[in-house]
Amino acid sequence: MRFLWLILFLALSAVPAFAEELTGEVIAIQDGDTVTLLGDANNLTKIRLAEIDAPELKQPYGKTSKRMLSDLIYKKEVTVIVKAIDKYGRTIGRIYEGDTDVSLTMVKQGGAWAYRKYLTDNAILAAEKHARDAAAGIWGLQADQRMPPWEWRHGGK
Repeated sequence: MRFLWLILFLALSAVPAFAEELTGEVIAIQDGDTVTLLGDANNLTKIRLAEIDAPELKQPYGKTSKRMLSDLIYKKEVTVIVKAIDKYGRTIGRIYEGDTDVSLTMVKQGGAWAYRKYLTDNAILAAEKHARDAAAGIWGLQADQRMPPWEWRHGGK
């Protein structure tokens, strides 16, 4: 029995008490899912929105998606709940502007896809279905113009 308590204690002590959180002003929008945050001590952090994938700038709707994200958070104070650091050194996180979940909003408005490979929040999948049913954003494009960015980056394969 003591062994089980020891295992439980070690497992719980390995779980962080809270996720890392960043705050700052969004000073640049690279595309529909990547921004630059100016944080404390003038630190710049490139943030990739977690759980979504927006069209690349050269894809149909890419520039519109970037504008949608800009309208949501450019020059605004945001909070970022950090999920990971990707292989390019970008911080992956959920961005909130007040109570607005930016990843969820981008998908609801049809500005991005639910990124199924990394998806943990089913609300984003439900938002994508709603946007698709309403023909919002990317879902209003002709079918041959709607290619998920993860396929487009690999030549449509």
